[in-house]
Amino acid sequence: ARELIRSITGLPVTCSHELSSKLGGPKRALTTLLNARLVSTIERLVAATRRFLDDHGIDAPLMVVRGDGALVLAEVAAERPIETILSGPAASVVGAHHLTGLDKALVSDIGGTTTDVAILDDGRPRIDPQGANVGGYRTMVEAVAMHTFGLGGDSEVALEESGLAARLILGPRRLVPLALCAERFPDVIQKELERQLRSSNPGRLDGRFALPTGLGILKSAGLPASEEKLLAAIGAGPQPFDRLLLSNNQMSVLRRLVAKGLAHISGFTPSDAAHVLGLQDNWDRLAAIAGAQLFARRRDGSGKAIAAGGETLSRKVLDALARRSAEVVLETAISEDGIDGAAAIRQPVLQNALDGLPAIGGVRFTLDRPVIGLGASAALHYAKLGRAVGNDVVIPEHSDVANALGAVVGHVRVSAEAHVLMPQPSQFRVLAGEEVIDIGTEADAIEAAEEIVRGQARTGAELAGADNPAVKVSREINTVTVEGERTFVEARIVATASGRPRVAVH
Repeated sequence: ARELIRSITGLPVTCSHELSSKLGGPKRALTTLLNARLVSTIERLVAATRRFLDDHGIDAPLMVVRGDGALVLAEVAAERPIETILSGPAASVVGAHHLTGLDKALVSDIGGTTTDVAILDDGRPRIDPQGANVGGYRTMVEAVAMHTFGLGGDSEVALEESGLAARLILGPRRLVPLALCAERFPDVIQKELERQLRSSNPGRLDGRFALPTGLGILKSAGLPASEEKLLAAIGAGPQPFDRLLLSNNQMSVLRRLVAKGLAHISGFTPSDAAHVLGLQDNWDRLAAIAGAQLFARRRDGSGKAIAAGGETLSRKVLDALARRSAEVVLETAISEDGIDGAAAIRQPVLQNALDGLPAIGGVRFTLDRPVIGLGASAALHYAKLGRAVGNDVVIPEHSDVANALGAVVGHVRVSAEAHVLMPQPSQFRVLAGEEVIDIGTEADAIEAAEEIVRGQARTGAELAGADNPAVKVSREINTVTVEGERTFVEARIVATASGRPRVAVH
């Protein structure tokens, strides 16, 4: 049926058994549907990449990273694009293993927008047993068990003002750092920040700007009048909040424009704090200093300024980021042990332990493995992380390119699975993909299943681009004892073939 549909329509066709042999018809059907919807997207990506390679005279097989960190030829990925979900984070974990040589670790990759945390077991990323989450749906795709948090160098720095004492909050929203915005618009940002600093009364909207994303012409059609009007007021350059937003209602309108990808917000971030303290120097430091001074002037519930100055505020921001980083690492570890990590980490006794508060009775965290810190800013933000998590923190050289490195050093890995059932006494049925065989004895059926999946895994790995793949087979046999007699229920045979791509240099 697959080949007939392909020949008549010329359209891509996905068969569910090609994606998974696990039981669960509805979930497998959903996985197949989502895969079919993604085929045209990845085909365009592959075609564009091939044109780039051809234009630069590069003649080499094109490999794609899967969600479990393995490599596969682009032609195979184009038929199973759903298997590339979470390929980026998976590549980072593979890169972390290559850079450190550690087979067992917790990998935390901090970027500008998010922090991704995953577990490294036996040199490979731990796989999510529930299947990858695609667009809010659980699938049967094997992908790295990744925990993602809205925490990074460009996280929004906000103020919780519910009580007398103000508390800094980081993220989860990403802002354009003031230092970066000033680099792009030097004549606007610094001038407006200095104007706000000259005011004797600090404003809640100080140090915030709205700017267009560049997608307005493409996506603004059909906008409500309020959104269209505010987008026009933002215009081509950054506009300060205190002159742009004339009511609370307009703040809600701006949030909707941001959600639709039509506008960005620029404001003070940890990246700006690092510029203020001289720990980062790639953008406009003067804008970061002005933004820090404006934020430090803000008042808590008792009317006091939240910080003595811009440098004091910046240290508080970076301390808050380091502490929150410890929380997300520990939350991930607790969650991987089958406990609600988010709820556990909020417990007062655990919060006191993270803060290092003296207590008659307290707890100490101890991870069973070291933490590998990745990302360009990992050395800055993870400097004190080891003390909080109770284990070593390793920041490898070139940690900022671990993701790209993981894509290069990965292996091609393909698995094939067979099930042996007993539909009636003395009849053992082997189900392996498109193979269905009935055999008279349990031992012969299991041996036949192993031979079939060995061949399927090796062939699949070779088609995926592996050079002379090695094959390992595992078996899981389920039996019950009834009135002293052993009764066969089911056997599961899995063969995994893995090897380096054919382009590898040995």
